[in-house]
Amino acid sequence: MRTKGVQPEWLRAPAVPDSIVPHRVPLPLSRCFQQVCATVVAKTLAEEEIPPPMRYPALACIQDFPGIDQARLAGLLSVDRASVGTLVDELEALGLVERRINGADRRARELYLTRRGEQLRRRLRPKLFAAQARVLSVLTPAEQDQLINLLTRVIEANAEHVRPGAGRRPPRRRSAAK
Repeated sequence: MRTKGVQPEWLRAPAVPDSIVPHRVPLPLSRCFQQVCATVVAKTLAEEEIPPPMRYPALACIQDFPGIDQARLAGLLSVDRASVGTLVDELEALGLVERRINGADRRARELYLTRRGEQLRRRLRPKLFAAQARVLSVLTPAEQDQLINLLTRVIEANAEHVRPGAGRRPPRRRSAAK
């Protein structure tokens, strides 16, 4: 519940010297949290055949939404369509994903995991959940759930910013030759 006229503490907090998080404001904290998560996932997947960071989330989306098309997959992964096309090509070359023709629109392709892709996800999922649980282990289970709920709420409320290129400056126009 918001109280009118009351500011949160973080808006008034001074920088904290000798800390890995000297500025306790959302942007630097979210960047550090993302770095922690990315590093833990990279270490967890280091010996696996699927090291790039977007491959596992793509497998998860394709399995959880069988028949998904590349445009929807791009949206769920917050990447552009060209990047997701390259990603699907890589997954297909590894024998993890197959494209099938959409019965309603023969130009469209539906994505499905192969048996090998399903086996890989089944094997990696517990490792990745355990890695994420280690990151959050400093919190109680109730605090972990609260963090996930709060992050979800903030992200859903700012959905227009969760897309490729969001926040980038538009390209500068070249001035006409003189």
